[in-house]
Amino acid sequence: MKTRNTFIGSLFAAALAALLVASCASTPAEKPQGLRLSAITDQDAAPAILDYAGKTPGEQERIARNYEQQPPLIPHKVEGMKLDFKTNKCLQCHDRPFYKEEGAPKIGDSHYKSREGKELDKISMARYNCNQCHVPQVNAPPLVANVFKSAKE
Repeated sequence: MKTRNTFIGSLFAAALAALLVASCASTPAEKPQGLRLSAITDQDAAPAILDYAGKTPGEQERIARNYEQQPPLIPHKVEGMKLDFKTNKCLQCHDRPFYKEEGAPKIGDSHYKSREGKELDKISMARYNCNQCHVPQVNAPPLVANVFKSAKE
């Protein structure tokens, strides 16, 4: 009796596996849909070349902030600018010893304080990952309608 139950269980498992393989092998008749329940097209892809507010560092104006305490936006492209645990390319222009010579905005004084408020000689490692808060600004049409108005308006 025990071997018969084992045989039936094995037969059932094999049939279930064959059914799953057959369902995965079939191709869908329709194109895949996005979350908005419309067909995904090539137009939904991000533009291949982004038009940054400034092409390279130093040739653009600062971008106005929309609210208090907003981190400044980056008005130039950042591709190829190394930012990892050992190297931060942003510091070569924006750090205290270099910003005047480079004509770049200086990193805020708050970035040179420890969590306890102690003044540091170098940028705090808690603030080392610049693009965690600062993002490049691109001249691109908005992806979603937006009615945001700054507090100054």
